[in-house]
Amino acid sequence: MEKKYSVLVVEDEAPLGDSLEEKLLEEGFDVIRASNGEEGYKLALERHPDLILSDLIMPKIDGLTMLKMLRKDEWGSQAAVIILTNISDESKVAEVLSSSLSNINNTYEYLVKTDWSLDAVVDKIKQRLQINKK
Repeated sequence: MEKKYSVLVVEDEAPLGDSLEEKLLEEGFDVIRASNGEEGYKLALERHPDLILSDLIMPKIDGLTMLKMLRKDEWGSQAAVIILTNISDESKVAEVLSSSLSNINNTYEYLVKTDWSLDAVVDKIKQRLQINKK
């Protein structure tokens, strides 16, 4: 990686957040951590990460609400987002897909945690950021 890309990880489950952070640091990313949607929203607007990796079910502000708020900001309206959650419920997926998140330059993707290894999540982040693999 030539440029050092930053990833904001918004995850309330500390063990998963720690694992994601460790893996991303190993891969050469700068990592910003938030443990809830309120903190994630604030850090996203302050730091403008290259990509936001967010859970949906979190304390204070859930991930969907955080992302809807983010889309109202000029920078946030174009921010690259990967949603990483345990929700595989079709109605929730439909809500995400039909929300304002999906209508701005296809700036997000939705991954179910149980379907993705850490390596695969990192590969998806690199793909979204168009980082060439070594």
